[in-house]
Amino acid sequence: MPISLNVTIRLRLLNKPGTLAKVLTTIAESGGSLGSIDLLSASHDHVIRELMVRVPDKQSLKNIAARLDSLTGVDVIYIADRILLKHLGGKLEVTAKRNIETREDLTLVYTPGVAKVAQSIHQNPDLAYRFTIKCNSVAIVTDGSAVLGLGNLGPTAALPVMEGKSLLFKRFGNIDAFPICLNTQEPEQIINTVVALSPVFGGINLEDIAAPRCFIIEEVLREKLDIPVFHDDQHGTAIVTLAGLINALKIVRKRLAECKIVISGAGAAGMAITRILLKAGANNIVVCDRQGAISPQRTYHDKYKAWLAQNTNPQGINGNLNEALKNADIFIGVSGPGLLTRQDIMNMTEKPIVFALANPEPEIAPEEIFDIAGVVATGRSDYPNQINNVLAFPGIFRGALDCHARCINDEMNLAAAEALANIITPEQLNAENIIPSVFSPKVVKTVAQAVTRAAERTGVARKHTSDIDNLL
Repeated sequence: MPISLNVTIRLRLLNKPGTLAKVLTTIAESGGSLGSIDLLSASHDHVIRELMVRVPDKQSLKNIAARLDSLTGVDVIYIADRILLKHLGGKLEVTAKRNIETREDLTLVYTPGVAKVAQSIHQNPDLAYRFTIKCNSVAIVTDGSAVLGLGNLGPTAALPVMEGKSLLFKRFGNIDAFPICLNTQEPEQIINTVVALSPVFGGINLEDIAAPRCFIIEEVLREKLDIPVFHDDQHGTAIVTLAGLINALKIVRKRLAECKIVISGAGAAGMAITRILLKAGANNIVVCDRQGAISPQRTYHDKYKAWLAQNTNPQGINGNLNEALKNADIFIGVSGPGLLTRQDIMNMTEKPIVFALANPEPEIAPEEIFDIAGVVATGRSDYPNQINNVLAFPGIFRGALDCHARCINDEMNLAAAEALANIITPEQLNAENIIPSVFSPKVVKTVAQAVTRAAERTGVARKHTSDIDNLL
């Protein structure tokens, strides 16, 4: 699988008619797709141009480079991977919110002045939300065991991904998130480390940790900590899926409680989607793993699959995914590419809802079924109805931090999904518009407000800390 096929080519060209045309022809003949062309400098004899080029594979890029080198009047200055350039030096830095320009500044922000703040927090630990970065900080914790769709790459290779996640927290939720990539994949060590560093943070976002470890780690941390612990691969996916499903059901005019739902994938996302759908009122869910439908007739040593067997598949369906799909109203895939055929979708009820969320390749290509499906959603940005976690976690944490929540509970997750769905107005709702854009300014604010209200309603929001005037 290629890491990047998007490059910048900087060339020194003889300032003579036809030279650039030769370059463009060479790129096209070698399989390259041209983007922008920028003129960087020009003289009487030469010009410097920079080209953005997309190529199908590494071999095509080598062919382009070799052929450009052979052209008269063309010098290749460099060819650079545009993605790698975007990550040079990392993507994060620490900036100061208070300036230190004078001796008085120093005495106020550090010793001796800071001693007063430390003593106040010692007497009332909740004041850390008022006077430290805890009020707006989240730790993004990973062991690198399930990085994107790439597998167990380890903590160092996971760092650029967690940096990117931090950028999303800041861009969409104005939250200061920091990557914590741990050089261990032992649940107990991960748990102990997170507990030890938790005083700094107002929330913990678990990321890219393989199942079933992710379940164990989240469960124990929720018991040990009094700040939100949220595994985004589970709950973020589940929240956005439910939001999209709420609106998809409006289009096909069905009720969740009356639908047969088939879920492909019993890992982190599949488990969380099942749980939130049951909480939302679903009654007939069949979850399939690699061996087929999870049912009470099978024996499971994994307690999480045993839970699925006890709480889903009320009709005791056996067989593979294709058989389970017969007469289903809804398919949700969080598994792998190309598992379904057009005939599988035709075996479902009329105008079924198909959420093929495997990335980068869905369980079935949307273009194969647009004419027979009622609503189609994927995890990709180049199709309508992208089920994207960015729609959930910035607003979830924004709301949880704003009310100093002790946890993120089921009611908060359901409230987030409903709020996200309701951003799409009846006038906007159609089969290709069931979920808002991640760039909609309404998303984070709407989700955060719903989460805060749910936290207050369920008693997990802390009381506001004492007014600062009482400390002076």
